[in-house]
Amino acid sequence: MRTLARVGIGLMAAALLAGLMAACGPTPTPETIVVKETVPVKQTEQVVVTATPAPKGGKITYGLTLVVSAIDPHQGLSSELGIFLTSVYDPLVWQTPEGKFVPGLAERWEISPDGKVYTFYLRKGVKFHDGTPFNAEAVKFSLDRIVDPNLKSQKAINMLGSYDHTEVVDEYTAKVYLKEPYAPFLDSVSQVYIAMVSPTAVQKWGTDYRDHQVGTGPFMIKEYVAKDHITLVKNPDYNWAPEFMGHQGPAYLDEITFRFYPDAATRAPALEAGEADVMGEVPPQDATRLQASGKFVLMPTKIPGQSLQFFLNTQKFPTDDLRVRQAMLYAVDREAIVNAVFRAFSPVAWGPLSAATPFYSRVVEGTYAYDLNKAKALMAEAGFRDTNGDGIVEKDGRPAEVDLLLMSWGNVPEVGQMIQAMLRQIGINAKTQLLTYPAAVQAAREGQHNMIPQAVSSTDPDILRTFFHSRNIAAGLNWAKFSDAEMDAWLDDAVRTTDPAKRAELYERVQKKIMDEALIIPIRDYVNLNVASVRVKGLRYSLQGWFPWLYDVYVEP
Repeated sequence: MRTLARVGIGLMAAALLAGLMAACGPTPTPETIVVKETVPVKQTEQVVVTATPAPKGGKITYGLTLVVSAIDPHQGLSSELGIFLTSVYDPLVWQTPEGKFVPGLAERWEISPDGKVYTFYLRKGVKFHDGTPFNAEAVKFSLDRIVDPNLKSQKAINMLGSYDHTEVVDEYTAKVYLKEPYAPFLDSVSQVYIAMVSPTAVQKWGTDYRDHQVGTGPFMIKEYVAKDHITLVKNPDYNWAPEFMGHQGPAYLDEITFRFYPDAATRAPALEAGEADVMGEVPPQDATRLQASGKFVLMPTKIPGQSLQFFLNTQKFPTDDLRVRQAMLYAVDREAIVNAVFRAFSPVAWGPLSAATPFYSRVVEGTYAYDLNKAKALMAEAGFRDTNGDGIVEKDGRPAEVDLLLMSWGNVPEVGQMIQAMLRQIGINAKTQLLTYPAAVQAAREGQHNMIPQAVSSTDPDILRTFFHSRNIAAGLNWAKFSDAEMDAWLDDAVRTTDPAKRAELYERVQKKIMDEALIIPIRDYVNLNVASVRVKGLRYSLQGWFPWLYDVYVEP
C-alpha cells in the first residue's frame, strides 16, 4: 500500500474498490470465403463457404480487492461478496440499469394497498444447483433464515426492514407480510443479500453452508479455498435469465476463478501478466496507463450508497465533543485527498450518501470546506491548548489523541496517512492501526475507535438507517455511537412512506443532521475503476455498481 500525505508531504495515489471478471471462448465474426475451382469444361465456378462461428465460452480470472471472510450473502456485509455471488444466485426481482424492477424468480408480484403484503407468483421449472425445486417453501425458508438471530446477519436483516413472516399459499405463490410498510422492499429483494438459498443445502451443511453454497444462478460454486480463490462453473441447466440480458440458456463462460489482490500495487501487474482478466479498484495512475496501452478497457463505475467516510465516535474522548469533531472536518482537505490519492477520478463527498444515490440532497454541499484557521479556533474553544510545546494540544492534562483504525480496501491506508498529517496541523495526534475487516468491525462495535472508515453500496437511502439509527449502536453498525430520537423517527418514517416527495424531505433532514452533528468525515463519492482485457466482451455492472453481470461475458481469441 502506498502512503500519501498532503499538507507539506508529497503523496503518491492508489486505487478504488471492488472488482469483477470476464470470459473466454472465441467468437470471430463470420467470414465469407470465395474459393475458385477449375473444372474440365473450362468454366470457373465459385463456391461460397461460410466459416462456423466458434462457440462463446472459455475461462477467466477475476481479481477481488478484499479477502472476503463472511461470504454467506445472508450473513456477510461487504460489497465484495456480491461480486462473485451475484452469478451464483438469482433474485426474486431483477433491477435493470435504469432502475426498473422486472421479473426474476418471481414472474409477477402484487403489493397490498397498505404496503404490508407482497404476493410473489413464482417461475415454474426452476431448480437449485443441487436439484432441489425452487418454490414458495424455498422463499419462506430463505427469508426466515435471514431474520434468525442465530445467523447474526450483518446486512440482509436490515434490508428486510419490518419483515414478519411468509405464507406459502401454494407451491408457486408466496405472500410476504411486513409489520409496517417498507418502501425499499423490492430494491432489497433484487439484491444478492436476499438470495434464495437451497433449503436442502442449508439443512445439510448447517454452519458450514458458506463453503457449500447452492443457488439457482447461471454459475455454480465448484471450489472455495479461504483467502486464496473461489471457482465457479457454468450451470448447464440455466434457462431463466431476465429479458434485458443478451441471450437465453446457459452462460457463455465455462469457468470463472476469483483471486484476491488486497495490495493495490499487485493489481496492474496481475493484469499485465495475464494472471487476471478483470480487476476492480485499480490505482488511478495504473488504470490510465493500462487503458493507454490499447490492451485493456477502463470501466469507471459510480457506486451508489455511502460515500467513503470516516465515522467519528461520539462516546470516546476527544471526539465526544462536537467542536472537536467539527474542527477535524474543517482540518481535512478532501479536495487534496481526492486529487492526490484518486487523481480526481472521484468527486469530493459532502455527506453520508454519494451523489449517485436516490434521494441524495445537495443541502450538504459546501459544508465544512477546508479551513485550517477555523479548525484551530474550534479546538481552542473546546479548551485544548498545547501546554508543553510538543505540538499536541491537551485538555485537563489529556492529550488530543485519536485512534484511527484503517483497513486495506479502497486506498484507505493512503487516505489515513493524509488525514493523520492534516490533523497534526491542529494539534491532534492520530494513532493509526491497520486491521483486517472482521477485526475492524469488532473493534468498532466495542467502541475502540475514534475514527473508522466505511463505504457500503446501496441503491436506496435506507442504508442510513443501518448506520445511524440508535438501535444499531450496541451490536450494529452505528459506529458514530450517536443517539437522537428525532433522527430515529425521520429514518423510520422514511421507509414507511411510499411518497417520493416525503421520502426526499425526510432524507434531506437526516443528511443535514448527520453533518450538523459532525458524525462523519466524508472523503469521496465512490467510483470503482474496473479494468478488463480487451478480449473480454459483454461485461456489464449492475445498478449497485460493484456487482458484475458475467452471464453474457465471453473472451475473444
